[in-house]
Amino acid sequence: MEILRDAIQASIDHLRPWMSWIEFEPLSDDDRKALIRRWEDDWEAGQEVVFGAYEGDQVVGGCGFHRRAGPKTLEIGYWVHVDHLRQGYATEMARILTSAAFTVPDIERVEIHHDKANTRSGAIPEALGYHFDGESRVKPHAPATIGIDVAWSMAKNEWHSSSLRPLAE
Repeated sequence: MEILRDAIQASIDHLRPWMSWIEFEPLSDDDRKALIRRWEDDWEAGQEVVFGAYEGDQVVGGCGFHRRAGPKTLEIGYWVHVDHLRQGYATEMARILTSAAFTVPDIERVEIHHDKANTRSGAIPEALGYHFDGESRVKPHAPATIGIDVAWSMAKNEWHSSSLRPLAE
């Protein structure tokens, strides 16, 4: 729990412009424990799933699945620790989650959404071969967002993770 807290605190200025959940930081240790318990309960109930991404004993970010787009679709979310930006971690997390999503019974589609102003996040689905589905107006959810949701998707029958280059060492 402490390494997660420290990673988020180190990355707070980097995350604040884009992530709505960062407004609740810093969480107390008790609140963070309760949040982790809620994530575990959600996972056991077949709802949203949250994962940590580690390189050895260092947190490099986090990722997960959201059930926002219907029963046959999972949406992927991700964030990267400020010290690990531009090293391919977000792309690798999204690649692994896409492959994992299609092992879930009845999942036929995976989506990635980002605010149009967050061009770095938008490069990830494009690099993975996701299809651009369009843009829609939404309420801005964090300080740097402009309220234009950009949607990308991948269909199960189109996903070929083996043809993608793995994260460079």
